[in-house]
Amino acid sequence: MADAALRLRDLFGQLLGVPLPVRIRAWDGSEAGPPDAPALVVRNRRAVRRLLWKPGELGLARAWVAGDLDIEGDLYAGLEMMSGLVWERGEDARTLSEVLRDPEARAAVRRLIVLAWPPLPPAPPREELRRPRRHLHTKSSDKRAISHHYDVGNDFYEIVLGPSMVYSCAYWPDPDSTLETAQYDKLDLISRKLGLKPGLRLLDVGCGWGSMAIHAAREYGVSVVGVTLSHEQAAYARKRVAGEGLTDRIEIRVQDYRDVEDGPFDAISSIGMAEHVGADRYLEYAENLFRLLKPGGRLLNHQIGRRPQRDEASYHLDEFIDAYVFPDGELAPVGTTVTQLERAGFEVRDVESIREHYGLTLRRWVANLEGDWDRAMRLTSPGRARVWRLYMAACALAFERNRIGVNQVLAVRAPESGASGLPLRSRTWN
Repeated sequence: MADAALRLRDLFGQLLGVPLPVRIRAWDGSEAGPPDAPALVVRNRRAVRRLLWKPGELGLARAWVAGDLDIEGDLYAGLEMMSGLVWERGEDARTLSEVLRDPEARAAVRRLIVLAWPPLPPAPPREELRRPRRHLHTKSSDKRAISHHYDVGNDFYEIVLGPSMVYSCAYWPDPDSTLETAQYDKLDLISRKLGLKPGLRLLDVGCGWGSMAIHAAREYGVSVVGVTLSHEQAAYARKRVAGEGLTDRIEIRVQDYRDVEDGPFDAISSIGMAEHVGADRYLEYAENLFRLLKPGGRLLNHQIGRRPQRDEASYHLDEFIDAYVFPDGELAPVGTTVTQLERAGFEVRDVESIREHYGLTLRRWVANLEGDWDRAMRLTSPGRARVWRLYMAACALAFERNRIGVNQVLAVRAPESGASGLPLRSRTWN
């Protein structure tokens, strides 16, 4: 009799101490659980082995990337249900070691081992980046991490991001707007916060595929230097710049921002780049940008932030995102970001949270990916496409539920006179 789903439901429920909220569909065709709930599809015994050998988030992620696990039905509802079991158990949830002190739990694990036979550790999917963590955020390690994330293929990113080719939170006039309109509005909002006008010189740190540089030069008449560590991004951006007829006003470089020496600039935009810097290097990052600005110049730092922890020493990186998406990426609370910018000498003049906007943006990116799924898999790999679908959908939920946020911080390198150059009512850019 086909009963793997029933056995999985009962055994995992016993280990977790709560009933599974999702339906399980197992490799033998059996199903168990709430009939109207999204289905967690367990395609083979290897999925169970992955969870046994690496319990928790990383085991689930490896099973997902390898195609051993899937969610059938509403992806967001399924992930929300699973997140309650894996990521949000609460302070009273038992640790794995506590669970295994329970004789009944140990018996459940033994039965899972039998069900998952043979009990050999599966190799991680090839999309997982495995590297030593001894030397984070050196120039060479940052270059390797950026390449892992961004050199996936420009054609793949065109599917996900759409014509705007902007890989950061859009700014939505309303939820029914197009992604392209919302990304235009975000770039324009940043340009206005920076006070861009003809004759100024802008440094775009982490320039991506050139969208901010092109917008600033085309719409505001500034000269732009854009720097990225990704060769694929730089080649794509240069082609776009040439197509716009802006080669006389935009220079795209493959260069670490720490190596930029031809300042000072009138303005600096850093959009979705600071997440790669790392907590230990953040003051250095802020000091470098301060050095590159003219007195009176403005910095717009657009950055994802996490919620503060009661015990910051206990904070750890998200295992899935660190292994598959943003190697060595680190999120900091917005208060930490503001403090470090001020320690570097900046005067922080405005902080705007646009958290809800990122949920809308990510859902559009997921829809773009799903709408051209077969081509996306051909352009990268089935595993890489699954990484992006899971990452973006889970992040959409995280922004919507206020687990993480995104903030635009406007800071000024005030001159000795103390005049910031900002209008008395600084929110006039809205």
